[in-house]
Amino acid sequence: MSAPAVRPATVPSSASSRHTGRWAEAGLLSIALVIGLAAFVLTAINRTGSSPAQSLRLAAALAAVCLVVHLWVRRTAPWADPVLLPTAVALNGIGLAMIHRLDLSYERMGQTHDYGPKQAVWTALGVVLFCLVLLMRDYRLLRRWDRWAMWGGLGFLVLPFVPGLGTEVNGARIWIHLGPMSFQPAELTKVLLAVFFASYLVSNRDNLALAGRRVLGMNLPRARHLMPLLVVWGVSIVVLVLQRDLGSSVLLFGLFVVTLYVATDRPSWLLIGGALFLPAAWFAATNLAHVQQRITAWLHAMDPSVYEMPGGSWQLVTGLFGMAYGGLMGTGWGEGYPNLTTFANSDFIVASLGEELGLTGTLAILMLYLILVQRGLRTALALRDGFGKLLATALSFTIALQVFVVVGGVTRLIPLTGLTTPFLAYGGSSLIANWIILALLLRLSDAARRPTAAAPRIIDTAELPSSLRKRVRDADDAAGAGAKADPPTFTPAPPAPEEDGA
Repeated sequence: MSAPAVRPATVPSSASSRHTGRWAEAGLLSIALVIGLAAFVLTAINRTGSSPAQSLRLAAALAAVCLVVHLWVRRTAPWADPVLLPTAVALNGIGLAMIHRLDLSYERMGQTHDYGPKQAVWTALGVVLFCLVLLMRDYRLLRRWDRWAMWGGLGFLVLPFVPGLGTEVNGARIWIHLGPMSFQPAELTKVLLAVFFASYLVSNRDNLALAGRRVLGMNLPRARHLMPLLVVWGVSIVVLVLQRDLGSSVLLFGLFVVTLYVATDRPSWLLIGGALFLPAAWFAATNLAHVQQRITAWLHAMDPSVYEMPGGSWQLVTGLFGMAYGGLMGTGWGEGYPNLTTFANSDFIVASLGEELGLTGTLAILMLYLILVQRGLRTALALRDGFGKLLATALSFTIALQVFVVVGGVTRLIPLTGLTTPFLAYGGSSLIANWIILALLLRLSDAARRPTAAAPRIIDTAELPSSLRKRVRDADDAAGAGAKADPPTFTPAPPAPEEDGA
């Protein structure tokens, strides 16, 4: 009797017909495009009294870009989350509209900067890199490059110290100049170190999760396993002291501590991270002049002497009054005075949007960020391998921490740190880094939502009860003997009843 034919593993019919979400993504992209174009047109109408002549060309160009990106995602990551890309496009469009609106005000004041066209160029470059990253079909290849990611991240971090390349802006040495362009390399550092942290913690989480002594009801790690945390803490302090970049220091340290907590599920790591952060914060507040200025401006913002001092609270207070002037519904696109605040298109773009869109519009923007982060964490939960889970968590937390630090600083919840708002604020380095993060999240979500093939199930006999395991082994021996000679008719005994816990 011939053996039955073995059917190849295929995708189940129910899975092959599963809705990929690409049409939903197309519909959401259309809504995101309308939001950005409406903001642009309303700004022009309220500032000039007529619709801009180039609005049709702009609409056609943006629609073409959205169509190309959508088709590219449909081809390279067909099972990716359909909400991530439209959310980022909506945020980027709102940011471009506000930067263009501020350009109109600066032009009336005789200050021509052309921040809007520059941001559009950076957006185009970010979209190109987004498409290139999606060419990587398997995100697990990043684990092979974890060492390169570590050295690359540290290399970008020290680039501003290279003579003739780095430059100091507003007291912080975090910029490099490449011809007519300036770039903040620390923005790429957060992406590379997120890859390294995820790879390192997956390989070493068993050691890091080992408990040492039990103190106050919590299992503390062993002393020798604290070294990675101490190294990252030391790098963060060096960045804070030498580059005078409070924002990047907080981001790097917070990123590693949270990823470490997720990898080990040990709350003690959060307490140790907080215990290391507090003395570093106290040292910075008492010994670093620029940090002292920011804390003084935060605590005594309404003090006239602090308001008028160099590096005081003037910028913070004008942003607060602008948001208060916007009220619940805002003044409307182009109807406010956000240009009175310094760096209204970068550090304080949230205050600019709060003035013209009001509390309602600000909450809607924060809801978009919440959706972006929630979808990233949902991807982390759906992934089946530890590296993907940690990488999706790290990238999502990077966006969440940036938004919290920026909005908290502008609203005077915490001191200002100098981080930029993802996809909204003016700045090419931040925009490019966030488009790369978006591409990685789409690749991760494609792997998480992709249906698995119907492969034959393999049972490990080591997990079977001893009686059943012996019968299977005897049957295999009898089958092997029958291949050499015609065996007698063999009727296998019925399998033993399934035991609990088998």
